[in-house]
Amino acid sequence: MSSDNTTSGAAGSAASRVTSDLKSLPMADVEKQLGSSPDGLTQTEAAKRLAKYGPNEIAEHKTNALLKFLSYFWGPIPWMIEIAVILSGLVGHWPDFFIILVLLVANALVGFFEERQAGNAIAALKDTLAINARVRRDGSWVTPAARELVPGDVIRLRLGDIVPADARLLEGDEIEVDQSALTGESLPVTCHAGDAVFSGSIVRRGEIGALVYATGAHTNFGKTAGLVQDAHTVSHFQKAVLRIGNYLILLALALVTVIVVVSTLRGDPILTTLQFALVLTVAAIPVAMPTVLSVTMAVGARLLAREKAIVSKLVAIEELAGVDILCADKTGTLTRNALTLGDPFSLDGVSAADIVLAGALASRAENDDPIDLAVLGGLSEKTAMDAYTVTHYQPFDPVHKRTEATVTDDRGATFKVTKGAPQVILALADNSADITSAVDTAVNDFAARGFRSLGVARAEGHGTWQFLGVLPLFDPPREDAASTIATAKEMGVTVKMVTGDAIAIAKETAAKVGLGTNILDASGLGDVKKKETAAVGESIETADGFAQVFPEHKYHIVDVLQKRGHIVGMTGDGVNDAPALKKADCGIAVSGATDAARAAAAIVLLTPGLSVIIKAIEESRRIFQRMNSYAIYRIAETLRVLLFMTVSILVFNFYPVTAIMIVMLAILNDGAILSIAYDNVKYRKAPEAWNMRLVLGISTVLGVAGVISAFGLFYLAENVFHLDRDHIQTLMYLKLSVAGHLTIFLTRTRGPFWSIRPARILWVAVLGTQAVATLIAVYGLFMTPLGWGWAAFVWGYAIAWALVNDRIKLLAYRILDPAGKNRRTRRSLTNSAAPSSAAPEPHGAAVDSHPEGAAAPETEGLS
Repeated sequence: MSSDNTTSGAAGSAASRVTSDLKSLPMADVEKQLGSSPDGLTQTEAAKRLAKYGPNEIAEHKTNALLKFLSYFWGPIPWMIEIAVILSGLVGHWPDFFIILVLLVANALVGFFEERQAGNAIAALKDTLAINARVRRDGSWVTPAARELVPGDVIRLRLGDIVPADARLLEGDEIEVDQSALTGESLPVTCHAGDAVFSGSIVRRGEIGALVYATGAHTNFGKTAGLVQDAHTVSHFQKAVLRIGNYLILLALALVTVIVVVSTLRGDPILTTLQFALVLTVAAIPVAMPTVLSVTMAVGARLLAREKAIVSKLVAIEELAGVDILCADKTGTLTRNALTLGDPFSLDGVSAADIVLAGALASRAENDDPIDLAVLGGLSEKTAMDAYTVTHYQPFDPVHKRTEATVTDDRGATFKVTKGAPQVILALADNSADITSAVDTAVNDFAARGFRSLGVARAEGHGTWQFLGVLPLFDPPREDAASTIATAKEMGVTVKMVTGDAIAIAKETAAKVGLGTNILDASGLGDVKKKETAAVGESIETADGFAQVFPEHKYHIVDVLQKRGHIVGMTGDGVNDAPALKKADCGIAVSGATDAARAAAAIVLLTPGLSVIIKAIEESRRIFQRMNSYAIYRIAETLRVLLFMTVSILVFNFYPVTAIMIVMLAILNDGAILSIAYDNVKYRKAPEAWNMRLVLGISTVLGVAGVISAFGLFYLAENVFHLDRDHIQTLMYLKLSVAGHLTIFLTRTRGPFWSIRPARILWVAVLGTQAVATLIAVYGLFMTPLGWGWAAFVWGYAIAWALVNDRIKLLAYRILDPAGKNRRTRRSLTNSAAPSSAAPEPHGAAVDSHPEGAAAPETEGLS
């Protein structure tokens, strides 16, 4: 073993030294050592190296399955059950000893397999978000998964890419790289040909080729990854559930302490009392809560994945359910992103064909940018560019808002062309003073008709720029945009359009898709650090959209809306959108987004358009309803068992159920409640937020009603039917079990229990566990046999009380939350800010139909 470790350590040290050398050696030596060139590797050679070096990924630390299983026997709750097992052995209650031990193991098995399944589901979803790389193999550019990269591969890095491996830059223009994730340095670093760039960095400007020299654990990031622990975010939902759990634990401990003190004063056997107290505490504590939480979230994530919305951060499910303002990109989300070129505006002496040709030379087909493709598609002759050679190309970036190319024609003459936002190109042009008025008129005319504009200019040799004309691009609204926005309004979600286009274009598009035309010019807004006045804050809150938006404006808009009490969703696709996506309560990376945007977002869309976001909101609200139902059920059941047991012992000096009965109650109930993760629910027509007053109020009412019904049966059994205490215990066990599970059907709806049909898996799970509970009571497994007659009586009694409790529940809702008047947004609870005024509706009042749709992602807006 020692020899193996020494060998492994030496190999790792040697690999580290080689990697360090490759970072600084001259490029010719690097290519020689890697056996590669700027032409890249063959697919065959890449496969050999993949087998040799392993995949380009950091191996995740995975807990041994056996140790993970054993962890279910470690912790406060398992300790209590284990102490109960030991006490059962000490007092010689061997049936209790064995059944509690078996149920302890069974509970661990259920939790282990359910959580394992949830973990596998999340892992599968993360695989969907795997980063791809542009790699040169066999002389062609391909896009395999980044994990397949090997040393010697030639990759292409572009704006917004996350650098997939450590690499040395090949010949080309300088780029700017954000290395903050590795070094903490907030400012981008300028890198030139020959410089090293590291895995995990983000390309902020430019594009260039690079030669991979280290992958996986041998990268700069990989060497330090083992020192970094994942930060686990606790959502508002998780905090609420934890508060519920703590409340139940404290309540259980208080009442159990009273029972222990009174029993001791009465002279009851101390070991028996302690055993019963421990088991009662275990029954009251929400043992299944963590498992129900993880399973429900994982099931919800899979359901969202079916809607083509991949959840990269599970806490986003609850955040999305509460979103009341959605800031949506125009291009590709509200429009089709299927750009077509219109008739250009040209200055005197310049033909339309010349303008289109200049714009086409400043475009790149291989970048698959919709704007570039539209301009190239506008060429009257496909061979028009054959006589020209592009010797240098400067790609688009959100700051400069233009592209530029240096071109040589077939006679050897060199010139430059550029295309971009008209105001940017005008600022470059030497002839701008004479033409600004005409260009502005043309741009405004195009905008009034819904066209976005591109300015085009040309410079001969090293001469000055001359403005040529304006290319109009039309991006028609998506067919489903208007109906989807109408659906969003019905759901209490305000959609605000965000675009880099001019105000006239924004207003034209907003009118066509059913938004208002109150569009703000974002250039008048502050930056990230500016604190807006109340008047400006209100104007942002009431605006229907924002035009001429830069990335820093997006962040500022989100910040202002959050401070005014809103839960904000923000869509984005570019590297500069990442801060706003992180700032938003729910950042959404649209289809085709850059790696950086996807990494910053909580939800990643796989198909374009707004409808998929609305579907995701609907599904997240359903998930919220399931967890709200579980919370009410769990509190009500704990109150029911604890109060009934405490009053019985204190007032009647009688243990109505035995310790073993309590354990079986807990296990059977927890086993069935897992199925609530798959239950049928209807989403509310308002953003969701935790109303703990309502949750505690309804659960307390149901819990107290359950205690009253339990004492009613106890009275009938002892004073009317004159049953002995042993039979009464079995009778009460069956009543608590059956009535407890019927409570699930009451808490899952705000209206009558029949208003929403339960999922098959839920009622099958409930009927299955109660069939087991009934057989145990009828035939007397670890208790006095009850017989079928009394079992049927208990079922009838429990069903009758469930019908009464359903009426009590409806009355409680009317008193505690009349027409949803007590509902407040989550941020208003925490920040005392003004909430959104969307009125909620009953659970049953929901819309489950919505238009289908798909669209293309927002691209780099040039206008």
